[in-house]
Amino acid sequence: MEAVAEGLWGLADYHENKGEIGKAVKCLEAICQSHVSFLPIVEIKTRLRISTLLLKHTHNVNHAKSHLERSQLLLKAIPSCFELKCRTFSLLSQCYHLVGAIPPQKLILYKALDLTSSASQDVAVKLWSCNFNSQLANAFIIEGDYQSSISALQSGYVCATEISYPDLQMFFATAILHVHLMQWDDENSVLRSISQCDRVWESIDPNRRGQCLGLLFYNELLHIFYRLRICDYKNAAHHVDNLDAAMKADMQKMQEIQQLSSELDALNQSLSRPDLPSRERSALAGRQIKLQQRLRSLEDSSLTGKEFLEPSYFGNARQAWGDKLVLAPSPMDGEWLPKSAVYALVDLMVVILGRPKGLFKECMQRIQSGMQTIQDALLKLGITDGVREVDLQHSAIWMAGVYLMLLMQFLENKVAVELTRSGFVEAQEACESMIEMLRGQYAHSVGCYSEAAFHYVEAAKITESKSMQAMCHAYAAVSYFCIGDAESSSQVQISSAYSFMQAIDLIGPVYQMKDTINGVREEASLHFAYGLLLMRQQDFQEARNRLAKGLQIAHNHMGNLQLVSQYLTILGNLALALHDTVQAREILRSSLTLAKKLYDIPTQIWALSVLTGDRGNEMENDEYRRKKLDELQKRLADAYSSIHHIELISKVKLEVQQFHELDIKRAMANQSMSVNLDIPESIGLSTPLPVQSSSRLVDLDGGRRGKRKI
Repeated sequence: MEAVAEGLWGLADYHENKGEIGKAVKCLEAICQSHVSFLPIVEIKTRLRISTLLLKHTHNVNHAKSHLERSQLLLKAIPSCFELKCRTFSLLSQCYHLVGAIPPQKLILYKALDLTSSASQDVAVKLWSCNFNSQLANAFIIEGDYQSSISALQSGYVCATEISYPDLQMFFATAILHVHLMQWDDENSVLRSISQCDRVWESIDPNRRGQCLGLLFYNELLHIFYRLRICDYKNAAHHVDNLDAAMKADMQKMQEIQQLSSELDALNQSLSRPDLPSRERSALAGRQIKLQQRLRSLEDSSLTGKEFLEPSYFGNARQAWGDKLVLAPSPMDGEWLPKSAVYALVDLMVVILGRPKGLFKECMQRIQSGMQTIQDALLKLGITDGVREVDLQHSAIWMAGVYLMLLMQFLENKVAVELTRSGFVEAQEACESMIEMLRGQYAHSVGCYSEAAFHYVEAAKITESKSMQAMCHAYAAVSYFCIGDAESSSQVQISSAYSFMQAIDLIGPVYQMKDTINGVREEASLHFAYGLLLMRQQDFQEARNRLAKGLQIAHNHMGNLQLVSQYLTILGNLALALHDTVQAREILRSSLTLAKKLYDIPTQIWALSVLTGDRGNEMENDEYRRKKLDELQKRLADAYSSIHHIELISKVKLEVQQFHELDIKRAMANQSMSVNLDIPESIGLSTPLPVQSSSRLVDLDGGRRGKRKI
C-alpha cells in the first residue's frame, strides 16, 4: 500500500505543478478516504500535504483545520516524528489564527513549546521554538497582552542567540521594538530596544545584510515611527533615504528579473522547435545558460521564502516569491506586510517628511504612486465599489483594513499639501467636484435624469482631472439617454431630441481621446456610454463590439458585478435588436441572476422588461416584475418624501466661499510663526496635536464649509 500512496503523492505533485490544485487535493484525499487502511504515518503526511495545499492556494481554512486536528490525534499515539508534530502544531496554530480562535491557538502553541523543551536542544529544535514563540507573541498582541508578547519574543531571541543566527536575532529584536512602540508606556524601554536593534544589525555580516531586505525595511520603518512619535523629523530623514534607496534598487532588480524571465521563456520556446538548425540551437543554448545563471544570482541575492514549508498566517501565502519581504529563515514565515503595502508605506514616509520642506511636487508624485499601489492591491483582494463585507474572505478583510488605513493617510496628506501651499481652491475643488458627482448619482438612481445630468456636468466643470471629467461626461451622457427613454409623450419629443444631442456632445469628444485617459473604471464607463450612443444611432454591430470590450474590462479588471449586470442587460437588448433571441435570453438570464444577487431592483426590472417575450416563463416573469416595480415605487416614494430630496436634486451648484487675499493675511496675522506644519500622525502611533495647531485646522475647515446658495 505504500507504493500506492507514493504514486498518489507523485500524481498530486504533478497536478500542483500544473496549477490544478483541486485535482491534487482529490489525489491525496483518496488515501484518507480509502477503505483499505494505510500506515498512520502515511495518513499523517497526506493530511499535512492536503492542509498545506488548502492554506496555500485556497481560503478553505476549516477543511485544512479538520485534517490537521485528525493528524494531531494520530500523532499522539506515535512517540517519535518530532518534525511532523512541529509542522502539525504550526499549521494548526495558523488555522486557529485565521478563524480568530485565539484561546485554542495559544493552547496548541503551549503544547508545541512543551514538545521542543523536552527534545534535544539542536539547531532544528531551536528553530521550531523560535517559530512557536513568534506565533504566540502574535496571539498575545491580538488580546492586547503586550507584556506576555514581549516575554514570548524575548524567549525567541534567546533561542536565536544560542544557535548564533544574527538575522533571526534581528527578527525578534525588531518585533520587541514594535511591541514597545505599540504599548509606549516607558520611553526608556523603547530606547533600549532601539539600541538592541542597532547592535544586532551591526553584528550581521554586510554581505548578509543585503539578503535581508525584509529586515532592513522593518527595522528602518520602526526607527522612523519612533522619530515621528517624538517629533524628531531631522533624524528620521536619513532612515527614509535608506528605505527609498532600497526600494528603488529592489524595484530595478525585480524589473530585470521580469525581463530576463520573459527572454528566457521566449528562448525556451525557440529551442523546443524540432527544425531548429544545429548552429542556431548551439548559440541559443549558450544564451540560455547565461540567462539562467544571471537569474539564479539575482534570486539568490535575497531571502525569497521559496523554501518555506509554512503558509503565511496572514493570508498572503499565494503571492509570488518576489512579492514577499521575508524576515526570518525557515521554518519561520516572518513576513510583516506584503511588499506593495511596505512600498506604499515608504512613499507615505517620503510625503510626511517632504511636505514641511516644501517639496510639494515630489510629495504629489509619491501620493499618486502610493494611492495607485493601494488601489491595485485592493482590486487583487476583490475590494471594489459594489462589494459587501459578507462576500469577502477573513484574510482579505484584514489586509484590506491595512491598505484602507494607508489610503486614508495619503488622502489626508494630499489635502494637507494643498493647504500648506495655500492651495485652498484646489482642496475646495476636489471636495466640490465629488459632492456634485454624488448628487448626480443620487438623482439618477431615483429617476431624476435631467437633474442627474446637470450635476454630472457641473462636477466636470469644477475638476481639472481628465479622468474625473471623462467619468462625469460618461455618466451625464447616460442620464441624457435615459431622459429619452423615460419621456414618451409628444410634448417632450423635442426635449428628448435635445437630450440626445447633449449626450453626443458630451461623449463623442471624450471617447475620441480615451487612449489618453488612465484607469479601467474610466475606460469601462466610456465604452458603456458610447455603446448606448451607437445603439441609438442603429449601429448595432459596432455597439456590440464596444459593449463587449467594456464588459470584459468590468469583469476581468474591476470585479464590479453591478456594472457587469448592466452591461449584460444592454447586450441582451442588443441581441434582440439583431434578432438573436437565443443568445439574448441567455444573456438576460445571467444579468437577472447577478442583479438578484446584488439586490439591484432597477436592473432586475430592466432585464425582466426585455424578457417579457420569454415563452414558458412569461407569467412568472411578469408577476415578479410587477412585484419589484411595486417595491421600487415604494422606495422612491420614501426618497421623494425626505426633507433632503429637493435640496439634493435641485439644479443649483454647491458654492463654497473663496479665500480672498485679505482673509488669508488676516488668518496669518492671527497665528504665531512658530505653529508647526500639522504633520498628521500615522501608522497607529498617535500624539496629541498642539492646541494652537488644531485650532488653525478648525478655522480653515470652517472656511471651507462655505454657504449654499439656493
